[in-house]
Amino acid sequence: MNKSDVWMVIAGYNEEKQIGHVIDGLKDAGYQNIVVTDDGSRDKTREVAQKHGAHALRHVINRGQGAALKTGIDYALLQGAKYIVTFDADGQHRVEDLPAMLKPVVEGDADITIGSRFLDKKSDVPFARKVLLKGSVFVIWLFYGVKMTDAHNGFRAFTAEAARKMDLRADRMEHASEFIDEIRRRRLRYREVPVIIKYTDYSKARGQSSWNALRILYKMILHKFLR
Repeated sequence: MNKSDVWMVIAGYNEEKQIGHVIDGLKDAGYQNIVVTDDGSRDKTREVAQKHGAHALRHVINRGQGAALKTGIDYALLQGAKYIVTFDADGQHRVEDLPAMLKPVVEGDADITIGSRFLDKKSDVPFARKVLLKGSVFVIWLFYGVKMTDAHNGFRAFTAEAARKMDLRADRMEHASEFIDEIRRRRLRYREVPVIIKYTDYSKARGQSSWNALRILYKMILHKFLR
């Protein structure tokens, strides 16, 4: 695999403290094509991303992670990306997991891979987060008939062709469920890949609260029946 064919897409909102480290880690591993969408941050996320060598885009207002990823994906496609990876800005995802995530996609065994923190049980998932995530897995199966072990993992790798097929419209965090719905609707071949999610004090503070998770579920239900 030629790493120049891979584009890393990162959505960033007030991530000036961490985004530089994330970009440097990817570049040190040989992934030079990195696009960061600054989603209306109040800090210097865009400036830091640009300083560290990323293609830095910006939303004037905060539209949400889904919209920021869509902007980055569209940009990567315009730049000729063959493979696209969505990667978190807060340092939760590991560069070491990228080869395993990309291998099935590059070799033609899958159109999209989705990271799972539950396949090898090496991620130290906080109990409350684990309960919410397992509940989401059930809802995903109930709504979409797609069996998964980790429904809301933002670590994904997919082909440019799959990206063009998916009709991603959700602006905010419910976009994670929309990805699953698009897999079903477009009949994309998917595979879950074991990954380790790093739960630091910083990433846990930046993560979703239980209340917000319920809001995401509510919006997911609306999206399902109004689409």
